[in-house]
Amino acid sequence: MASIKRHAAQRLILALSSFYSVGESRTHSPFVSAIFEENAERDNEIFQLAISDLSLNDDILQSEKITHSVKLIEPNNPFQAVQEACELMNQGILALVTSTGCAAASALQSLTDAMHIPHLFIQRNGDGAPRTVCQLNPSPDGESYTLAARPPVRISDVLLTVVSELYWQKFIVFYESDYDIRGLQTFMDQASRLGLDVSLQRVDRNVSRVFTDLFNMMRTEELNRYRDTLRRAVLLMSPRGAQVFIHQAVETNLASKDSHWVYANEEVSDADIMELIYSSLGRMTIIRQIFPLWRDTSVRCMRNNHRISSLLCDPQEGYLQSLEVSNLYLYDSVLMLANAFYRKLEDRKWHSMASLNCMRKSTKPWNGGWSMLDTIQKGRISGLTGMMDFRAEGSNSHVQFEILGTSYSETFGKDVKRLASWDSIRGLNGSLKENRIESGMQGVTLKIVTLLEEPFVMAAENILGQPNRYKGFSVDVLDALAKILGFKYDIYQVSDGKYGSAHPNGSWNGMIGELIGKRADLAISAITITPERESVVDFSKRYLDYSVGILMRKSEEKLNIFSLLAPFDLAVWACIAAAIPVVGIMIFLLRRIQAVRCQNNTGGHPAPSVSTSLQSAIWIVYGAFVQQGSDSILGSVALRIVMGSWWLFTLIVCSSYTANLAAYLTVSRMDNAVRSFQDLSKQVDLVYGTVRESAVYEYFRAKGTNPLEQDNTFAELWKVINRNNGLENSVSNPLDGIKKAKRGSYAFLWDMAVVEYAALTDDDCTLTIAGNSISTRGYGMALQHGSPYRDLFSQKILELQEKGDLDILKQKWWPKKGRCDLQSHADAQPEGRALHLHSFAGVFCILAAGLLLALLVAALETWWNSNPCRRKQPKEVTTDNSSAQCPGPGLLTQNRAMVATTGPPAPPRPWSRPRPPGPPVLPRDATATLYFMDPAGADTSPDLVELQYTQL
Repeated sequence: MASIKRHAAQRLILALSSFYSVGESRTHSPFVSAIFEENAERDNEIFQLAISDLSLNDDILQSEKITHSVKLIEPNNPFQAVQEACELMNQGILALVTSTGCAAASALQSLTDAMHIPHLFIQRNGDGAPRTVCQLNPSPDGESYTLAARPPVRISDVLLTVVSELYWQKFIVFYESDYDIRGLQTFMDQASRLGLDVSLQRVDRNVSRVFTDLFNMMRTEELNRYRDTLRRAVLLMSPRGAQVFIHQAVETNLASKDSHWVYANEEVSDADIMELIYSSLGRMTIIRQIFPLWRDTSVRCMRNNHRISSLLCDPQEGYLQSLEVSNLYLYDSVLMLANAFYRKLEDRKWHSMASLNCMRKSTKPWNGGWSMLDTIQKGRISGLTGMMDFRAEGSNSHVQFEILGTSYSETFGKDVKRLASWDSIRGLNGSLKENRIESGMQGVTLKIVTLLEEPFVMAAENILGQPNRYKGFSVDVLDALAKILGFKYDIYQVSDGKYGSAHPNGSWNGMIGELIGKRADLAISAITITPERESVVDFSKRYLDYSVGILMRKSEEKLNIFSLLAPFDLAVWACIAAAIPVVGIMIFLLRRIQAVRCQNNTGGHPAPSVSTSLQSAIWIVYGAFVQQGSDSILGSVALRIVMGSWWLFTLIVCSSYTANLAAYLTVSRMDNAVRSFQDLSKQVDLVYGTVRESAVYEYFRAKGTNPLEQDNTFAELWKVINRNNGLENSVSNPLDGIKKAKRGSYAFLWDMAVVEYAALTDDDCTLTIAGNSISTRGYGMALQHGSPYRDLFSQKILELQEKGDLDILKQKWWPKKGRCDLQSHADAQPEGRALHLHSFAGVFCILAAGLLLALLVAALETWWNSNPCRRKQPKEVTTDNSSAQCPGPGLLTQNRAMVATTGPPAPPRPWSRPRPPGPPVLPRDATATLYFMDPAGADTSPDLVELQYTQL
């Protein structure tokens, strides 16, 4: 039947080939055409989604936008497929993308080979049955323009590896009636060469009738033999057909508890797997294709600066999982074409589109087809399905399968776990052997790989001639398990000094690579359990919680003797200093005006004794500012308003100063301003980083590049960590990071357990830690994929946790009070802390400066007043109001009292009458100085005793 369809398609192509011709070239945007089957609604949806996403992204095609045209055909209709393809070529085309069955694909292959149009083909299997190989026609000239985006069927290779690993010698293969038995030809040939006894049996759609016919046709002895054959079986069916088949086998008592069935299908969901596992009676093994990038949202949503559509990255449950495998390869095919178009534009080797007319007799293939095909074949992208390229005979060879199975243990019961994985490069990774270890491991010697990381694994003192010895928290846990289970071990260090990360080609380095390469049975150190690592190795239950911490140097309190000036800015202090003389001058002027007005109102008599000098006014203002009061007399309303405003000003200033001083002293006593990742991302004083190519580095990369992350904290952190590709701020190993943090001005982001131990055991106790203590992951022991020791190790670790032994070991390596006390820096002290002397040194400096200034002024006054002639000359009070001269010896020997007026003289009144004779009248505020001669004085310079009084 297939050959008839193929010959009919060839005759159709030959009939249409006489009408093909090359039309005029076009230079507009890249044009991609697609052909899908009518029942494949998701194919059209995903294709439109990919085109729309690329059109919104300038990083792929810059200013160019992809235009497209889609045609839908009936399933398995090669004539309609060729007809629609001809119409698309007439419109103009650069490449053709199709997702059809094998019949339509074969016809389209012949057409595109003849017209030199690159054709990306995705094979469909919409009924859910296992996919079989599409037999495409070989090109007449050996140049095939059809590229298989979906990898070739490798189920037979995986099945052969599984049955060989399980040591099956005899088994039966059940397949549905829709399954093409030719897909098993290679498997049967290889099984025959290995000497395996393989039987094939087709299962009709009516499964219940199959088992009814068995009971009707076979005798009891034959049924028993058939039941024995069913103990080892392979099912090549759709998920629904397999569920019905297993249910009927259990109901008819043909399935036993010791049976082992293998179900193989590229497309099977998690829900279908659970149905198969729990409906089966014995052991069940599942083989399905996987795409590891699904688990990492940040990787899945970013492709060479290209963000995948938010619909695919939306964490809505079920959407991405509901897509068929063909949908995923279709999306990646559009990415592959966009990559080729970009490189064509970049190399300036863009070809005009092919415009083919089916109505003309002359036929010429597109002259740019081979160049475009070569560009596509040389490209490589990383998409939803992982790595994609066409370097292996015109097909995408990258494919990966996972092998799931039921596990039996007294602790976990019947469970589903990942036993191994299989890929096209390395083959099987893991073990499928049934090694059931129920209680102990006496006589077993494990080879353990490790990496030095304080305090998990550290080198101990070694004895000459003896193997290297190790100590640490992980070693103590290992010793506790060895004591319980009875095994022995040999430890060696990994050569590259890495925990393990994946290379672009899929291989792993570090301790994970040692486990994958079967060079070690177990890996211990500060190994965190991550989804990427769990995809290639097994992990025990966590024995310690994991979180990321911040290690940094303790902040040192800066010595500033004038810290009491810090509450106010320099500009504020300058304004306050300027306000004092300004207000003083205002008061001085108002007092002078008041004194003149009062003197006029009293008929020439002076006002009451109020000092009106500028010095006294400024002194009053300063006294009010320091809240010491004043001896001023406020006579006028204007003076009262001025002083009231000044008092209100000083009240606000002093209150603000007191509040700011308390806040400043509180903040200055805080140990570190960085207490979380948010604080670290907002500050600019500290640079920070982590270890390159580590789990922490990948953690910040995933969080920082996730387009769905609403908080930009991790985006800011990732910019600093990844500056210059991590070479500027990140380090090569944890020890360098700890040393760099100890030198200061650097925060090291690493495992909380490691940085806490480093801070506790620091010689100078200059390190402190911060960070989030919430744990989402943990540390575990890594084992080979499918290791028989995983469940046993997990069980004993849980027992150690319940007994409290792990808490005792943790207290041993992370004591609450070690050499350095981290609690005093991490927790706030409720009782506060006394101020140090250097905080108040500025006050004492101001007081000392004032005292020294007072002594200097006193010395200057003494020197100035030491010469009597420099003092104000006294005036003799006589009846004629004459001025006295400088006192001489004659005046002193006469023993007369001299009166010197120091007050201001009374203002003259030109209009007043002459004063009558009599004693002189002095102003009220005049001060008189009386000089008396000491009678007992014997020296030539007799002392003068001054007596000052104010006329009342």
